[in-house]
Formats: sequence, structure tokens, C-alpha cells
Amino acid sequence: MRFSFVRREVGNGIRRNFTMTVALIVAVAVSLSLVGAALLMRAQVDRMKGYWYDKIEVSIFLCGNTSVAFTCTGAITDEQRANVEAVLGSLAPTVQEIFYESSEDAYGKFQEQFAGSAILANISPDALPESFRVKLDDPANFEKVASALQSVQGVESIQDQRQLLDRFFQILKGLQSFAIAVAIAMLFVTVLLVMNTIRVSAFARRRETSIMRSVGASNISIRLPFILEATVAAVIGSTLATAGILAAKYWVIDARLAPNLTFIPFITWAQVLAIVPVLFLVGVGITVFAASITLRRYLRG
Repeated sequence: MRFSFVRREVGNGIRRNFTMTVALIVAVAVSLSLVGAALLMRAQVDRMKGYWYDKIEVSIFLCGNTSVAFTCTGAITDEQRANVEAVLGSLAPTVQEIFYESSEDAYGKFQEQFAGSAILANISPDALPESFRVKLDDPANFEKVASALQSVQGVESIQDQRQLLDRFFQILKGLQSFAIAVAIAMLFVTVLLVMNTIRVSAFARRRETSIMRSVGASNISIRLPFILEATVAAVIGSTLATAGILAAKYWVIDARLAPNLTFIPFITWAQVLAIVPVLFLVGVGITVFAASITLRRYLRG
């Protein structure tokens, strides 16, 4: 089969079905943009997890004058405080670092956080308990620390910051699942559009294909131009989707979000570029598959 013949047939097919080819390109671009957005969101969530989970601390709040826990008999004593710290020290290497925060220190941070708020008038230093902030080697070892301290005198409560983050990441996962569902729906629409485009193209060129079959042309010779037409549209659509993803990284994430949200670790260029081959594989793959299935039905030899 001569390359010039295939190229001519592909060009003729695209010109004859220009409108549907443009529609196919747009459908591929939109669906792959949604796929890319879902993959970017997943990469972003994983990166945030790795960053924030590594900074998670366990907060051990100590007894105050108004504490009602069974381990409290009033404000914590110096002896009880020293015992709590000794128990934490015995948990090494699970417990890597220990930070003590007095009521005055906690109140100072509270004043900074709620500066200008009326709530400050109703809060005194005594209302904020003393605490130990504990850095673990692995956030999953929280239960080991909690079981060692839950009955220690002077400890009012133990808080795992990971629980707060888990709720936040569950929301992000829900948004990610929704984005994936929409992307799958769009890919399904793209498959239907590919099949319809190929069917119309095959019907319009049924006379030519009949002549080729009568002179002994193989099935691959007949079907290849149709498949390549769809592939060209898929490649263009994938390129547009890739351009959109790269533009979002450069203009939205790097130029707008990253300078203003410095506490969030955004995805890197390496993670974004790793998504690009996936977009082309998905775009070309589903297009070739849909075209091949359609041609088996409408161009039976």
C-alpha cells in the first residue's frame, strides 16, 4: 500500500466530513481535559497528603482548673507534668520530638489568630490548657501514644490532627470522584461520536470501498484510511487538551495560586508532564478502538 494513496484518502475523508471531524476534535479535547483535570486533582491530593501528614502532630492537653476528665483532680501539678513528659520520652523512637506549650503561650497564639475579634474579650489565659505537641515518626502510630497516655494523671485529652485532615481529604476525594465520573461520561460520548463519524464516512465512500474490494484490496487497506482520519482528530484533540493542562499549570497554579497560597504544596512540572502521555494514549486508544469496531460492522469483507 502506497503512503501517498493513504495520505490522499485521509485528506479527502477529512475534507468531506470536516464538520464532524471538528466536532470529534472538540469532543476529544473536552473529554481529555476533564480526564487530565481529574488526574491533576489526584496528584495534588497525594502531594498534599504527603506534605501535611509529615507535619502532623499529636496534641496532649493537660488538666486545668475546670477539667472534668477522670484523670484530672484540678490543675496539673509539676510532678504530673514531669511524669507525662517522661512517658512521652519512653516512647522513642515513635515519639521523635516533644514541644511544651504553656497556657500563656497558647493565649499569645490565640491573640494573634483572632486579633481584632470580639471573642478575645471572653477568653482568658486560664481558659486555654497547657499542652504537649508531639511529633511522631509515623502519624499512623497515634494509637500507641494514646494508649500509653489515656490513663496518666494530669492528661485531660489527646487529639490526633490526622482526623481533621482526613475529613478535608474525604471532601477532595469526593470532588475527584465526581470529576472522574464526568470525564468517563464525556469519553463515552466521544466513543459514540467516533462511531457515528466513521459510519457516515464509510457510507459516503461505499462506492470507492466496493471498487477497492472488487480489485482485491485487503481489509486493512480499506479500513486504514478511516482509522487514520479518526486518529488525526484524536491527536489534535489530545494536543489541545495537553495545551490546556500545561496552561493551567503555568498561568493558574504557578502564576496565581502558588504565590498567594504558600502553605499548600502544589504539584510539580514533573507530575504534570507525566500526565501528558496518558492523555494521548487514552485519546488515541479509544478513538482507534471505536473506529475499528465500527468498521468491522460497516465494512465487512
